[in-house]
Amino acid sequence: MIESRQNPKIKWLFKLQQKKYRDQSNSFLIYGDHAIEEALKSDSNIEIYTSNKRKKGILISEALMKELSTVKSFHDRLAIALKPEIKPYSKKILLLDGVQDPGNLGTLIRSAVGFGFKTIIANYQTVDFYNDKTVRATQGNLFHANLIKADLKEEIKVLKGLGYQIIGSAPKAEVEIKNFQRGAKLGLILGSEGSGISQELLAEIDVFVKIPTTKIESLNVAMAGTIMMYELGDCND
Repeated sequence: MIESRQNPKIKWLFKLQQKKYRDQSNSFLIYGDHAIEEALKSDSNIEIYTSNKRKKGILISEALMKELSTVKSFHDRLAIALKPEIKPYSKKILLLDGVQDPGNLGTLIRSAVGFGFKTIIANYQTVDFYNDKTVRATQGNLFHANLIKADLKEEIKVLKGLGYQIIGSAPKAEVEIKNFQRGAKLGLILGSEGSGISQELLAEIDVFVKIPTTKIESLNVAMAGTIMMYELGDCND
C-alpha cells in the first residue's frame, strides 16, 4: 500500500489536477466506479488507484484518497486516463463559443452524447474539457464524445464546405426550435454565459431559432443547449 504523499505516483496524481500537466501528458483524472467503468467500456487505457482492498487497482491509503478528492463526497477509486483520440465528425456537431462554467460544459457534453451531437468543438476561450468539475458533470460520457479545441471561425468555414448548416438561438427569432426543419448535417452554436455568441460568429449563423418561454428572457446555457439538442438531435446518429 502506498501511504506517502512523496511517492512519485502520488505526486503525479496531484500534478494532474493542474491543466498544464494534463496538457503535457495528454492525460487526466477520473473519480469513482461509474466513470472508471465508462472508460473501460470505451477501451480507454487507464491506471486505477483504490483505497479499497476488495477492488482492482494500485492500493493507496484512505487518507491519500481523501486528500486527492476535490469534492466532499468520497470515492474509493480514481484513475489516470488518456484523453480520447479525435475521431471523424458526427452528423450533428455542438459548437461552443467561450463557455466558462465547467459544470455547464460537463452537462452539455453529457446531453450532446445523449442526443447524437457526439462531436463537440470548442474555442480556446472555453473552459478545459478535462477540468475536474467538467469531467464529473459528464458522468463518464466524455469517453463517448469527440472533443476538439480549435478556432471556431475556421472550423465553421470547414463545416460549411462539408455541407453543414449552422444553427444559433435568438429570443426574437421567427422560427421556434420545435418547428425547425433540420437537414442531415448541422452545427449548433452556443455562446458564453455572460456574453452569448460573439459578433464575428453571429455572422456565420445560417438560421436563428428560439425556445419559446414565458416570463423569463433566457435560460442557462446548459439547459438551453440540452433542449435544443433534444429537438434537433437524433439518439440513433
